[in-house]
Amino acid sequence: MGVTDWWGYRVVDSRSALPNSPLARSVERRRMDRLERSLLETPVIEKEGYHYFVHPISDGVPTLKPALLREIVVRIIRAADVENVDKIVTPAAMGIHISTGVSMMTDVPLVVVRKREYGLDGEVSLKQVTGYSESEMFINDVYAGDRVLVIDDVLSTGGTLDAIVGALDEIGAEIVDIVAVIEKVGGENRMADREDDVTSLVSVEMVDGEVTIVE
Repeated sequence: MGVTDWWGYRVVDSRSALPNSPLARSVERRRMDRLERSLLETPVIEKEGYHYFVHPISDGVPTLKPALLREIVVRIIRAADVENVDKIVTPAAMGIHISTGVSMMTDVPLVVVRKREYGLDGEVSLKQVTGYSESEMFINDVYAGDRVLVIDDVLSTGGTLDAIVGALDEIGAEIVDIVAVIEKVGGENRMADREDDVTSLVSVEMVDGEVTIVE
């Protein structure tokens, strides 16, 4: 059973049964709940009758504190099968800071899906359709047979993840895991029709203009 100390967190090898014990779950809830607390405390703005929360992970503001980012990175490493992936794939821009942390701590190379076309050999385009916009994105350096971990900051309508997963399937890559830090529930989710499961670190919904954690 391997145990690694990262920034003061003891990360137990995912093959061990220890993380699933009641004691381990209790300790983790006490030590690693910054994400949940930050969401409950995050500012909420109103636009055209709708309420939106503004969070450093999904928006880059307010200030992203290192302790919160560290916690998220550790939780992703615990949740995903990082030992069996060749590359991490993440969309620009708000997946980059999260995925960079995971890449640094696991030595798994990082591929960023960009909105800019470079024209490199093997470049694959995809159409990103979200609840707010539609745009074209491009994947480079992912090939048939690559085992990939997909990381995104927020799963809302599922438009971004749906497009990325579709492009990876077209390439012939093997999607080992998909992780979203925050999942917004209660609306349309394009990923619901796919066989690929998405693991979210926390699920939230807006209730009467306030962020509510969904258990």
